[in-house]
Amino acid sequence: MLVTNKDDSLASMLSDELNLRLLKRLCTGNGLSINLSYLSRHLRKHRNTIRERVRELTRNEVIDRPVFPFLALFKECPILVAVYADLPDDEKVQDWLRTDNNIFAAFRVREGEYNMMLFELHKSLWSYHTWREAIVREGKIPGRGERVPSTALYLSNELIEKYEPQAPVQLITEGFKNGQIREINGVELDDLTLDILTHLVNGEGISVNENLIAKELGVHRRTVSERVRKLIDAGVIMGPVCRFPSFFVPPNFLLIFSLIELRRDYEKFIREIHSDPHVSLAYRISEGRYNVLLFEAHLNLENYLKWESSYSAKFPNCFGSIKNTYLSPRMTISIDQQKVSLSIIEEKLRTLEKTKSEKRRSKVYLKSLNRKRWQR
Repeated sequence: MLVTNKDDSLASMLSDELNLRLLKRLCTGNGLSINLSYLSRHLRKHRNTIRERVRELTRNEVIDRPVFPFLALFKECPILVAVYADLPDDEKVQDWLRTDNNIFAAFRVREGEYNMMLFELHKSLWSYHTWREAIVREGKIPGRGERVPSTALYLSNELIEKYEPQAPVQLITEGFKNGQIREINGVELDDLTLDILTHLVNGEGISVNENLIAKELGVHRRTVSERVRKLIDAGVIMGPVCRFPSFFVPPNFLLIFSLIELRRDYEKFIREIHSDPHVSLAYRISEGRYNVLLFEAHLNLENYLKWESSYSAKFPNCFGSIKNTYLSPRMTISIDQQKVSLSIIEEKLRTLEKTKSEKRRSKVYLKSLNRKRWQR
């Protein structure tokens, strides 16, 4: 595979200590806040009114805290592994699922002999298999003799066709307008709350306290501002946003993991899903007869069936087999993309510190040799 200049730039940026220390704060959400004045001015409502609505949305976990998404994660971990697993549903396994740095999301399922579905991010097939061996060896999951062997789908993050976790916010607005959605996670909806929600998931109305971050890093504010801009321009991070806690879908929505056999009109279909708010994530794949993978958000099963029928009408004779896994909010064990992102950043910082420490020891050793030579 050829390395592009952009890849070189990315590697260079992620080997710079100040960049990594800055990224750790940005991806944690340190120094970020919701800009009430901005929202008040753009939505033409009193600041106190905006504050109360924002508090409702965050307190009721309709949205998460603002963060800078670490877009370089997909370069650092180019393989997404979707695993159907048979695991004990106990506190020990659940704690491992929540804390393991390779596990992006975990759900309970009823899929044949399997009771869980995991989404993992890995650097390579080698790292995936050595990780698997290690978790069995360390007793985090039972060995093969004590469970049904897992089934894994290997997906390339270089073949992502659509990445818009915020897209389903349009479904909330549509559901409110047609009377299907009146509240979400206990928050009563109206036009203002929907406007605030739409702004925040699209990254509008979020402030970065560059002075605070600069003080913590011991640099000038302008340095922070310039570095943030360069990191965004290079595709290392996206601008700050508020994600849904379930990442793929809004609260109370059904997530459908859908493998599709598309027999023709591939590019036309991809153009269609790019503007479809039901699809937050799409992959080009080659898994048996399936060549498309969609992560879809639907209010309920009935809505999904209507949606599927509309596509069958738009693309007659295009669809072959479709294999769906239905994941409801109650089936969620853990979802945390930032955990995986921060583990990558922290690993790079540890590597840099180790290199610096080795250089210091080498200098001390050379000085000692030189001193002995002069003494002779």
